[in-house]
Order: sequence, then structure tokens, then C-alpha cells
Amino acid sequence: VQLQASGGGLVHTGDSRRLSCVCSGYNNYNMAWFRQAPGKEREFVAAIKRSGSATDYADFVEDRFTISRDNAKNTMYLQMDNLKPEDTAVYYCAIGGFSRWSFDYTCWGPGTLVTVSS
Repeated sequence: VQLQASGGGLVHTGDSRRLSCVCSGYNNYNMAWFRQAPGKEREFVAAIKRSGSATDYADFVEDRFTISRDNAKNTMYLQMDNLKPEDTAVYYCAIGGFSRWSFDYTCWGPGTLVTVSS
């Protein structure tokens, strides 16, 4: 199984951006997004169960982000609205447990950089 995230880029404060994560091969896993800002540790953003029946978000999301998935396309999404400069980070997708802890995830993609200018 391999993951490939895409959709990053340079945006302005208040803009929206949608990230995608394609999972090659069979995907019957829980999935999540994490992010790592420059000089900071990787942190949990959002998770979604394999069926899409349940989601979880970090507190800082504040209803600005929406995680979803299309299992027919083996793809997970992160719709990010009202972006702030503090959202600047490399965003990673991962598969594994439905958890906020990175050690519960066993497979990671290479990440996509989102830069939010003020």
C-alpha cells in the first residue's frame, strides 16, 4: 500500500484548499491527516473511519476543515476553509487506527506543503 497526497500550494488568509490522498491498492483502512509546521512536531488534524461513518477533528480545526473519503476511488480528502497563516505546514495522510496518535498509523504518504500567506 502506498499513499500520495496532493493539493498543497500557496494560498492567502481566508482562502480554501482541498487536499487529496490516493491510496494505491486495496484500501479498507481508517485514515487520517496530520501536519507538521516548520520547527514543530507533527500533529493530528483529522481522522475518518474506513466506512466514513465516523470522523474526528483536532480542536484547532474549529469547523473549518472537513475530512471525507471516496472508497470507490481509494481517495481521502481534506477540505480546508478559512485558512490561517498558522495552518502553514506539510500535510501528511496516513492509514491505521482511528486515533489522534501518530504511532497508531502504520503507513504514511510523503506529504504536501500548504503555505498560507497573511
